[in-house]
Amino acid sequence: MFELTGRTALITGAGQSIGAVMAATIAEAGATVVVNDLRPEAAERTASTIRSEGGTSVAASFDVTDFDATTAAIRAAEHDVGPIDILVNNAGIVSQAGIRFFRDADPEYWHRWVDLNLFGVMNCCKAVIDGMCERGFGRIVTISSGAGVSGLAIGMSAYAAGKGGAISFMRHLALETATFGVTANTLALGMMDNMQGTDAGDTLGARVPVGRLGSGRDVGTAIIWLAAEGAWVTGQTININGGSLTT
Repeated sequence: MFELTGRTALITGAGQSIGAVMAATIAEAGATVVVNDLRPEAAERTASTIRSEGGTSVAASFDVTDFDATTAAIRAAEHDVGPIDILVNNAGIVSQAGIRFFRDADPEYWHRWVDLNLFGVMNCCKAVIDGMCERGFGRIVTISSGAGVSGLAIGMSAYAAGKGGAISFMRHLALETATFGVTANTLALGMMDNMQGTDAGDTLGARVPVGRLGSGRDVGTAIIWLAAEGAWVTGQTININGGSLTT
């Protein structure tokens, strides 16, 4: 496995599900992992599990949609474990949690998705980007969705607006920071195993060409490669979907 020893990674939304698996996978590669979650107990649970398996991890609970809280929490974490070298923007809401067709949605509903999936990404990037550029190294990976790349007529327009906006933001950020040794890429996920047991997961998951739903480990290993060996990969949207969508 590629090595991340000596690097510090912040993974947002890593208190449960695929985020927790991603965090554990990145810790296995040697990185010190800062685990974020909105719920302190969830963040600490993941961090504690990583420590129990021999890794180094601390919890950092904050709301990524709150710019001041995000900045303060990241500064505190950096004081404890050192500068953030790798940022993984994973915080989000499972797309099936209350999806709604645009005609049936109101602005309050739109904000739920865009604030988290776009502005949350921008808040976290803003908190770490200057330090990365000053040190000459940084790896930013934003977890998006195939819905941000391709249209789907299943009531995901507001969700996709945030995810698609984050993809565009990362492309532009990549070009702004490339000469400073900082890369910025997006992973567009397909059907993941956190959807197991739902109607969408059971129905669409059966259609994945490789024959299974994706896992947090699939995503984590892609992040490790980008962080350890992907210095010439930036501004890209990489589909992690078992062949469900090809480009």
